[in-house]
Amino acid sequence: MDNIDDFMTTRAPTAQRPLLGLTVLVVEDSRFACEAVRMLCLRSGARIRRADTLASARKHLSIYRPTVVIVDLGLPDGSGLALIETLSQAQPRIDVILGTSGDQVNEEDVIAAGADGFIAKPIASLAQFQAAILIHMPPDRQPPGPRLLNGDQVEPDMLAYRDDLSHVADVLQHDESPQTLDYVTQFLSGVANSARDRDMLEVVRRLIAERQAGTGARHELQDLNEMVQTRLSAASGF
Repeated sequence: MDNIDDFMTTRAPTAQRPLLGLTVLVVEDSRFACEAVRMLCLRSGARIRRADTLASARKHLSIYRPTVVIVDLGLPDGSGLALIETLSQAQPRIDVILGTSGDQVNEEDVIAAGADGFIAKPIASLAQFQAAILIHMPPDRQPPGPRLLNGDQVEPDMLAYRDDLSHVADVLQHDESPQTLDYVTQFLSGVANSARDRDMLEVVRRLIAERQAGTGARHELQDLNEMVQTRLSAASGF
């Protein structure tokens, strides 16, 4: 920990910056989702570190000890539930462990794995983000006096969404196996929902439905590839 980090850790939270002094590790493969959490942390006074895979998260946790860990469930190298279970059983335990997903039906699995709570995507509300963490913090880490409830919503730069689409294009270029398609559809469902890209979300849902029906879904996969490429080549927003 450098001198600046040490200084930030010792600062007490305030009503305006209730997460001051906390370090949040977000385990998330989406740049768009991670950018939203970064903005929320910045507004709240917390520092943020990012890991985009389970392997990267474990390496990070072997060196640093964050105050809060937010784990996405669908990661390139496995389920975030495995990491949540490991962290919940570790001693000493991370202060706050949260799971996140675009599908709220996963909340029960997150709690069963040992997490303290669940945050549904898209993560955009400043007040809800702060509350999801503070409700699990001990009294001595709470901001003094009444906390100001801020109704602001963060809006990540759409360049981060393009980064996510570029990642999908690269993955599909090299592999269209069933396991890869499971990952891509889960990934894009959350990202497209967060970015409010309804057309993309509809194509992803059709692909999921056709694959579940066992039809092969080649036409839907082609539609998805074409839409991703169209988004990437567009000169302006979506």
